[in-house]
Formats: sequence, structure tokens, C-alpha cells
Amino acid sequence: MSDRKIENPTSIGLDDGYAFTKVALPDGRLIAIPSRALIGRANVTWLNGSEQKVFEYETDDTVFAVGEVDGEPTHFDGYPFSGLNRAIVQHALHEAGLAGRSVHAVSGLPVSSFYLKDGSQRLEVVERKQASLKQPVQAVDGRQSAAIAFHEVIPEALAAWYDHIISDTNEGVQLESERLGVPVAVVDIGGRTTDFVVVADQAVRHKSSGSLRCGLLDLKRQVADAIRGRFDLEELSERVTEDAVRNGSVRLFGKNHDVADQVRDARRQLVERLHAETQRQLGRGAELERILFVGGGAVALADDIRDWFPNQALAPHPAFAKARGMLKYLRYVCQEPA
Repeated sequence: MSDRKIENPTSIGLDDGYAFTKVALPDGRLIAIPSRALIGRANVTWLNGSEQKVFEYETDDTVFAVGEVDGEPTHFDGYPFSGLNRAIVQHALHEAGLAGRSVHAVSGLPVSSFYLKDGSQRLEVVERKQASLKQPVQAVDGRQSAAIAFHEVIPEALAAWYDHIISDTNEGVQLESERLGVPVAVVDIGGRTTDFVVVADQAVRHKSSGSLRCGLLDLKRQVADAIRGRFDLEELSERVTEDAVRNGSVRLFGKNHDVADQVRDARRQLVERLHAETQRQLGRGAELERILFVGGGAVALADDIRDWFPNQALAPHPAFAKARGMLKYLRYVCQEPA
């Protein structure tokens, strides 16, 4: 890696979620890849190199194949500190054009992973996450790696609050003062977890903040279970499951099959659980100025959640709200090294 690249690190917001990994870059680009990787070599020969869709990375003496594979489950407690996570993040950085670059990053953890119930930080967990992504990852095909030289970790849903209060436009950076002092709730519907953060007077209100271990991956898992049971299958690929959730049909044994009822049932159960927990955390939200919905789940379930509160709003490009907020936090709030 050249000295020039080391002296001019690229700042990024890195939302390395359980379902998707998203990167926000200073030039305004937003990159997203599925958080999907397989332990071991892909064992695929690409007949046309320009069509390559699986890439291999090595970290901690383990090779991971990242891309269009039936990946390992990411919904386990140690995922944020794992080689699986590092390989997926490295691929996202390559997709963002950061191969061979030095990177300064802010990423996140679910609220309940970041804070104890008394509001103090889980320092050991935070430091473990900080250290993990700074470990080396090498591309097996010899491409240069991106190196994370500086890494800060914040609560994921709080990142969306920073995105809400800081405007970064062509005219410059502006702190939205009218948003700064009013009570705002962020509801972050993700892959594995749904997070709640209430910020008032620039302080996190822990009584109304927390995490629910429930998200879009539960919907996919329930749909996959239903399809396997209906068609007596031992396995079902992630790609087929995602198509079923998206289209309400599945192609098996050379034919299309309607699974819309199974998808609707799984979706209804997920929405009911999310609605009940949101009401438990926020009540009717009468004293909140705004209830801001963010995350990939807020996009996928937009029609189901749109009338939960009279004072709710969907963040702009809600799937990227956390990544944008992490970048804003890095550039304008935290002490980034020169």
C-alpha cells in the first residue's frame, strides 16, 4: 500500500448488518451488498470472468466465499466479531472501490448490545467490535485489501438520529437546530433485530430504548420452513426463499407454485409482533415530536407500518439512514485522527 493512500484515508459509514452490509461514502455514493458468505472455497469456475459473482477472502487462516452463495447464518451473537463479518465487510469495501485504501470507519451495534440496562456502555463488547474489523483480511485472488486504520462504534439506531439532525449538502454542513432539542424516537427494523432509541434534550432515554430480537430474517426463515414442509424438502436456497418472499411464488421441480398465503401469514405474524413491541416501548408516542422509521425492514414493511402513529415518518432512503448517520458522526462529531 502506498504512502499516499495511508496519508489520505477515506472516511465511511459502515452499517454491517445481519441481512445487508451498507457503506456510505463522502462523495454521496451508497453501496449495499447482501451479508452472505460461505466458509471455505466456492468451488466455482467462471466461464466469463466479467460475470464473476463470488469472491474469496482469507482472515484468521479461514477462507470465505462472498457473493451469490447460500451463505452461513449471520443471526448469531458473535457475528459482529467474526471472520464471516470481516470477509463480508472487506467485499463491501472492494465493491465501494476502496481496495488498497486506508479507511476510517464508524460502524454500529444493536442498542442492547451497546448499552447495559443502566445506560452504561458494554465496553468489552464495543472494544471487541472495534478491534475485530481492524484485523487483516486478504483477497485470495491477490487484489489489494482495504485496511481499516480507525474504527469507532456507536449504537445503530442512534446513527439514524445523527442522520436526522445533521444535513450535509452542497451548500455545506448544517445542524438542524429545530430537531436537536425535541424528543425523537428512532425505530430501526433490521434483519435480526429491531432497535428503539428515544433521544430528548440530546440524551438517550433508556427507559424507552432497547432491542427486540426480531426482524426480516425471521420472515424469510418462516417462509422457508413453510415451503420445505409443504414440498417435503430438506433444504431451500436463500435465493429461492428471497424470490418467494418478493414474488409470492416459488419455482420447484420445473414449475411455478403459489406460496402467497405462506408469505402473507409470515408477514402478518412479524408485523403484529413488531407493532406490539413498538407500542410497549413508545406507548402512543404523544409527547414525541417525531417517530422515525429506518432500516431495510422499514422499506419492506412500509405499507404495513405506515399508520401506526400520527407523528411518524419514514426516513429518506431509510435502508441507508444508519450508514449516512455513521459517516456524519465520523466527520462532524467524533475525534477522527488527522
